[in-house]
Amino acid sequence: MSSVFRERLRIVPQFRSDEYEKYTDLLFGRLDRRLQRWSPEQVELELSVKDRDANSQRVTLECWIARMPKIVATSKNPDLDRAVVEVRDDVRRQIDRHVTRKETARRG
Repeated sequence: MSSVFRERLRIVPQFRSDEYEKYTDLLFGRLDRRLQRWSPEQVELELSVKDRDANSQRVTLECWIARMPKIVATSKNPDLDRAVVEVRDDVRRQIDRHVTRKETARRG
């Protein structure tokens, strides 16, 4: 899948380079549609995993969007694929909440 935001994603070294495409594909699609209201230059993303393959494994997706507070989503799911999907979906929800609050305040 092609996304204009792929180039805005940093994947930290705890992920192997041969996994980058797989996890980038998991992140974009549904997340890409949420980000379409901004230009790529306004968005930065970082995917990381701490204590990989341990019981304390923790996946984090951080998102910086111009004129918005930093968004952080984490998952302790031991299945790495599922953890990446969970953080993607949480970032989408947080973006939706922020946009909805902003639009509601503008109308009010």
